[in-house]
Amino acid sequence: MASVSSSNAKKHIQIDVSADTVCPWCFVGKKNLDKAIASSQDKYTFEIKWHPYMLNPSAPKEGVVKKEYYLNKFGPRAVQMEARMAEIFKSLGMEYDTSGLTGNTLDSHRLIYFAGKQGHDKQNQLFEELCLGYFTQGKYIGDKAFLVETAKKVGVEGAAEFLEDPNNGLNEVKEELKKYSAHINGVPHFVINGKYQLSGGQPPESFLRSFEAAAK
Repeated sequence: MASVSSSNAKKHIQIDVSADTVCPWCFVGKKNLDKAIASSQDKYTFEIKWHPYMLNPSAPKEGVVKKEYYLNKFGPRAVQMEARMAEIFKSLGMEYDTSGLTGNTLDSHRLIYFAGKQGHDKQNQLFEELCLGYFTQGKYIGDKAFLVETAKKVGVEGAAEFLEDPNNGLNEVKEELKKYSAHINGVPHFVINGKYQLSGGQPPESFLRSFEAAAK
């Protein structure tokens, strides 16, 4: 998603997204945002910035079995929720995989912050790949090897060294949580050009309407 265009006629759209890497609706929202962007790149240039949100800040770093966690959290509803999510993912051309572990997402947010320092396009690609791994391949979001491998895949350099020190990016993530997440109750949360706000797994049409409004 290039943020610079050779055409002065194109209006610039900045999208600030608060999201958690274990939130399936955040990935659904991103896929719908991608569709809206793809269909309107002739009109606008885009810059997407990802900001942290933690659905469960006290989740264990070592991870817990996804299916057990959902069952404990949602009870019998967990089965229906999983079936619904599977349908939604299928409609987007993906298989929803609830195998593997879930747990603390802090390291993934530190890495997303770090990727942003190397370019918002890399940050956007990293979020995509982390979600693909976690939601469709049973990868654990707290696994350093998975995080480093994903960073390499999208061309983020120095991820292993950065993640090695648990303090790297910690203050920045805390600041972003305060600035972008303290006032919202759920994710995904999108802010278009600093003024139009959308929440949840919005359809592409909602994004298109907000682009038009924001570009006026």
